[in-house]
Amino acid sequence: MIVDTHCHIDMYPDPLGEAKKREKDKLLTISMTNLPSHFELGHNHLLNFRYVRMALGLHPLRAVDHKKELSLFSKLVDKTSYIGEVGLDFSNEGMSTKDIQIKSFDFVLESIKSKPKIISLHSRRAEKETLEMLIEKRIDNAIFHWFSGSLSNLKKIVDAGFYFSVNSAMIQSENGRKIIDKLPKELVLTETDAPYINDSSVLKTIEYLSSIWKISIINVEMIIEQNFKRLLQKIR
Repeated sequence: MIVDTHCHIDMYPDPLGEAKKREKDKLLTISMTNLPSHFELGHNHLLNFRYVRMALGLHPLRAVDHKKELSLFSKLVDKTSYIGEVGLDFSNEGMSTKDIQIKSFDFVLESIKSKPKIISLHSRRAEKETLEMLIEKRIDNAIFHWFSGSLSNLKKIVDAGFYFSVNSAMIQSENGRKIIDKLPKELVLTETDAPYINDSSVLKTIEYLSSIWKISIINVEMIIEQNFKRLLQKIR
């Protein structure tokens, strides 16, 4: 089974058409949303899909919209087992809303800490703070999406037992390849982050993992599937 743990189907020109294509291809997909209102718009359309599942999000780069969305997040949180995209972004793009992001992320973690959820995390330039907040709230079922931080922070996240979803853009950069090379096989998942990455492909990522792990493509697919199933076991 091919797994895409992080994409944004609602950002495609034809979201329902893209969802139907993935359903037909049996591509297990976790579709992120950037705000609860986006989740609310799409949720009912995907209720009967087996392979496409929608996540409830509160994206850090949409922090200016968070205040009016928090109550809706609380209202919708029990409608899905998947939370994302959520987290922190302390890059130049997100730094101006740092305080809002921290409050919102704390709200999200507080809302789900006693619930069986799988979380997909945005952590750009805020890997340390994201990890600390997960540990503080005793969250243990999370995926660091497109990790781009330091190897020292990567090791701390690995030691905490969290997962990492990797994509085809990462294999195009020296830093991305360096990060992937340091990841334990048992903590690796695949993603596309489509449509934000042009020509994104899970298969390209699997081929790359096959080459560096020196195992067959089929065995890579089996490892990724087993990793995802371990996450699923925690929410059932």
